[in-house]
Amino acid sequence: MTDSNTDALRGVLPIVIAGHVDHGKSTLIGRLLHDTGSLPDGKVEAIEAMIDQRGMGFEWAFAVDAFQAERDQGITIDTTQIHFRTDKRGYVIIDAPGHKEFLKNMVTGAAQAEAALLVIDAAEGIREQTRRHAYLLRLLGLDQVAVIVNKMDCVAYRQADFDSISREITAYLGEIGLAPVAVVPVVARNGDNIARRSELMPWYAGPTVVAVLDGFEKPPAAADQPLRLPVQDVYRFDDRRVVVGRIESGRLRVGDMLEFAPTGKRARVARLESWNAKAPQISAAAGQSVAITLDDDLFVERGQLAHAPDDAPHSAHYLKVQIFWLAKTPLKAGAQLVFRLGTASHKVKVAAIETAIDVETLARTAADAVPPGGVGEVVLHSRTPIVADSFHDNPRTGRGVLQDGHDIVGGGVVIDRVAVARQNNLFAVDHAVSTGARVQANGHKPGVLWMTGLSGAGKSTLAMAVEQTLFTRGFQVIVLDGDNLRHGLNGDLGFSPDDRGENIRRAAEVAKLLAEAGFIVIASFISPYRADRERARDVAGDLFHEVYVKAGLATCEARDPKGLYAKARAGQITQFTGIDAPYEAPEAADLVLDTETGSIEARARNLLEYAERAFAIEPESRRGAA
Repeated sequence: MTDSNTDALRGVLPIVIAGHVDHGKSTLIGRLLHDTGSLPDGKVEAIEAMIDQRGMGFEWAFAVDAFQAERDQGITIDTTQIHFRTDKRGYVIIDAPGHKEFLKNMVTGAAQAEAALLVIDAAEGIREQTRRHAYLLRLLGLDQVAVIVNKMDCVAYRQADFDSISREITAYLGEIGLAPVAVVPVVARNGDNIARRSELMPWYAGPTVVAVLDGFEKPPAAADQPLRLPVQDVYRFDDRRVVVGRIESGRLRVGDMLEFAPTGKRARVARLESWNAKAPQISAAAGQSVAITLDDDLFVERGQLAHAPDDAPHSAHYLKVQIFWLAKTPLKAGAQLVFRLGTASHKVKVAAIETAIDVETLARTAADAVPPGGVGEVVLHSRTPIVADSFHDNPRTGRGVLQDGHDIVGGGVVIDRVAVARQNNLFAVDHAVSTGARVQANGHKPGVLWMTGLSGAGKSTLAMAVEQTLFTRGFQVIVLDGDNLRHGLNGDLGFSPDDRGENIRRAAEVAKLLAEAGFIVIASFISPYRADRERARDVAGDLFHEVYVKAGLATCEARDPKGLYAKARAGQITQFTGIDAPYEAPEAADLVLDTETGSIEARARNLLEYAERAFAIEPESRRGAA
């Protein structure tokens, strides 16, 4: 590709063609391609040969429809993207299906577009699906819409028929906040008012379809909006962590300070990584994928959102969204779904359904369900904080999809800032007792000894032994045991990776609170995933010390103090760590206690000695001498 071609592609405008089934969308596109000289050589001849073979009439739609099923049924079942250009610029046309069953594909197409053509059959007029598609266009943020009234030959080119449809659709669009840039009467099959003005409709003085397309404006550059960089992944190279993702909006330069939501952790961009580049990259903008190295080795993970510290998105566990429901059964309060926003995925519960919106009448009513193909305003609740902008402020980080298993069942946009703002009535309370005062009174520093390892490695035994020793010596110490927390605080959680992660998050928050109260907290959790332990370290900060209680699976299974391995082998327990669920050993633990090669008594002494050093505890021998 030449540089000139690359420059030309930067001005390409994606357009979606929407409307009721059989109103002529694909025919419009096929004729548009022909009249602008964009069809490949021989395409028309190939279509003519195909229809002669099948004994069918000529259809311009055959230039677009990609699947055999579409030709056989006469409907479009998937979105089709076609590049073409006028004298002004290039376009990507997205032909979106109009049939109700294929509404999901229509949403997929419209979500990629920056302008839309809404096609209406002059003989059939405005149908329910026409209004549904128009509402979807508005919901997806498309405010550049033109209406194409097709098949004017079916109403003998009468202006009265056109004017009636024009008034009705303009009024409907106005009620949902859209003003069509034009309403154009056409006969797509014959090319009337597509690229040339029709002599059969002399009463129409407006633009042709090509002129309408060329009149659409490119939206404001995303680079001029606040920085939003969803983290796609984090890779390790040598001793570096490289954070990768696609900049959705804003600009980024080496030296910029980044904050990662929802954790609030900050670091500067030390380097923009590039390979086989002639010169180091120093900046990037919206639309570019980047790999960045930070000046601090923060724990960053997929789903977090990098932004400038002074222009943050909002974070909340409750989110109010307007959704378009695509499933075959109604959406009701209590439904458990996944809300995907950017690179983040959140398990959500429908906490409330506030209103249902009739796309025909636009009436808003209180409802206890959103029907299939319906629109509603709902409140989603997530255990994990959802980071988002309001759709009005930044569409790229203000809309997402709802998923049930592997199926996309809805799309939604964040309604406004108020709905996603932090709880402004909650304030951090300063303690009257300082940390220094607690240290002086207790005779030691606080902290968290986070003990990880397989079941049967000896975590609880070591924890209880050291707790008893330190308590006997008069220190503030407590053990947090995984089994005990699952009887109460975490009793609602299972053993899936997500539930294990939430189990560790809650435990880490409790451990942090106890440590801030002056305790030495000995936390005994299998905590099999490195990412979960990193999150725990993130929660507790400098108070956190990772202790790896090391013993191989064979040794732990031979011990099997609770009989759990035997049950797991017999299939009575599933998702058991070491058997049918993984354990990821620490790569750089603060302390390793190998209970396979040493006695529990010796390892308890090792743990006690580490605690004395970490928490400034005077050894017993020195206390006795004094």
